[in-house]
Amino acid sequence: MASTDVRNPQYYHRVVDCQWACPAHTNVPGYLRLIAQGRYDDSYLLNRESNIFPGILGRVCDRPCEPACRRGRVEEKPVAICRMKRVAADNRGDITDRLPKGGAKNGKRVALVGAGPASLAVANDLLPLGYDVTIFEKNATPGGLMRINIPSFRLPAQVLDEECDYVIRMGATMRYGTTVDSLKGLLAEGYDAVFVGTGAPKGKELDLPGRWDAKENVHIGIEWLANVHFGHVERIGQRVLIIGVGNTAMDCCRTAKRVGATDVKVMARRGRKHFKASPWELEDAEEEQVAIVENHAPKRFVLEQGKLVGMEFEQLAWSTDATGKQVSTVTGTVVVPCDDVILAIGQDNAFPWIERDIGLEFDPKWDMPIVDKETHQSTRPGVFFGGDAAWGPENIIWAVAHGHAAAISIHHHCQGIPVTERPPVGMTLVSAKMGMQSWAYDNDYDTTKRAKMPHEDLAKRFTDLNVEVELGYTPAQAALEVARCLNCDIQTHFDAPLCIECDACVDVCPTSCLTITTNGDSETSLRTRLSAPALNTKQAIFLSDALPQTKRIMVKDEDVCLHCGLCAERCPTAAWDMRTFDLKQAYAGMVTR
Repeated sequence: MASTDVRNPQYYHRVVDCQWACPAHTNVPGYLRLIAQGRYDDSYLLNRESNIFPGILGRVCDRPCEPACRRGRVEEKPVAICRMKRVAADNRGDITDRLPKGGAKNGKRVALVGAGPASLAVANDLLPLGYDVTIFEKNATPGGLMRINIPSFRLPAQVLDEECDYVIRMGATMRYGTTVDSLKGLLAEGYDAVFVGTGAPKGKELDLPGRWDAKENVHIGIEWLANVHFGHVERIGQRVLIIGVGNTAMDCCRTAKRVGATDVKVMARRGRKHFKASPWELEDAEEEQVAIVENHAPKRFVLEQGKLVGMEFEQLAWSTDATGKQVSTVTGTVVVPCDDVILAIGQDNAFPWIERDIGLEFDPKWDMPIVDKETHQSTRPGVFFGGDAAWGPENIIWAVAHGHAAAISIHHHCQGIPVTERPPVGMTLVSAKMGMQSWAYDNDYDTTKRAKMPHEDLAKRFTDLNVEVELGYTPAQAALEVARCLNCDIQTHFDAPLCIECDACVDVCPTSCLTITTNGDSETSLRTRLSAPALNTKQAIFLSDALPQTKRIMVKDEDVCLHCGLCAERCPTAAWDMRTFDLKQAYAGMVTR
């Protein structure tokens, strides 16, 4: 088998599990170490290079990084990566003079439809390059669904305002209170490119018997949350049922508790392990005494004398059929009393404002625009999509990643470069050696358990919709939490010509991730011949060049390495070194020619 090409940045990138899992590929270990040093400004700015909303996403990110965290393979809980973003944001000073600035105008005009996270990420990348960016937003403030669909007790308006303003003050022209009702008309205004970041603003219906007879007391989740945000809704009945088990459902049930509901039940068709809601969202809802009712499928709305009094549900039992498919059996029915029902069963896109005769093709099955996954360009050159508007609902960090990728394409389109030509990613790899047995990072394994997020007092949080529930880590908690990071970006770098095959590294490795063995033709076979079988086939194993003396090879299972550096400390010839890996991501303006 061929040796591993560690000159390819994606090899070591894959080893940094949290960064690899993050759609925006944020340098997590890097910003955690800066927090450990008390360098909150630097940590915030490092985070912001890839994730332009550290304060926002430090509160409401869906955290795809945390299930990937290597710490989760060593003990139950991963590092609280998401909440550490908030630590840097909450403790930063005035960093405005270190933020990107708008560049000298380059004569190109770009229109962004919607002022949500995807559009703001596009603006963040194009404004420093001199683009004249105009953002059309139907509401009076920026933020899109982050502002009107995420309750302020989870995401305070001040945090949104600050981080949106960091982008806008670079020179974006904001057209608030402006609804774009014709893409054809917008294109006729002569923009060099148009980006659509309008989200997925249409809540799904549940057209069951009685639905339209009880329409005053049956609400669409995202519309109801928006109405609460704008002050159009101030009260709800005491008994409320939430249909759906995603994060919007969690926001609905907790908001209902703050506008008058005393008995709130979230009704789920399946068991908890199938819920779309993040586990911490479920925990927070239950802490606020919301009941989660599993295995109940809505059947009809129950009215008496024209008034909604309950919903009838089928009670389900689930089993597995001969094909392995989960099937349900109705075991009975039950009527659950209620005064109001909130439907939070998903969201759809809505593009009635995009004409179908302008060369922009739609998928006939889903009525969604056909958008290239890499370039974000539609079938009409110069029109790009991102965020939920591109392929349906995702989380905010995906919208940010879409914005960065689309900005590259928009820049290329405007400069006459093929949008398929993507700037390459790069890396730096620098030794962390500070002495014979000293490294520029803390390689002790800290057994501290994950810090618990302090919450506002239960009674106080219900006094005002704007009382933030999560209080943020204290500096002492943050210091303990960052020490839990295993520094996966400090790579074990091997130089085969220096190896004398003394086996000292193999002996000292606490996880048996190193093996010196003969090469072979099959990775499958090789994986079984290691000191400890390498079972995670999703992560590549490292294979060295042939060793000088016996022509055997050094093999490393990257999946279980703790990056403790003991191999490098023990190695008498410095064949092993610990090197700090820094991924150099590509953004708009990094042209390849």
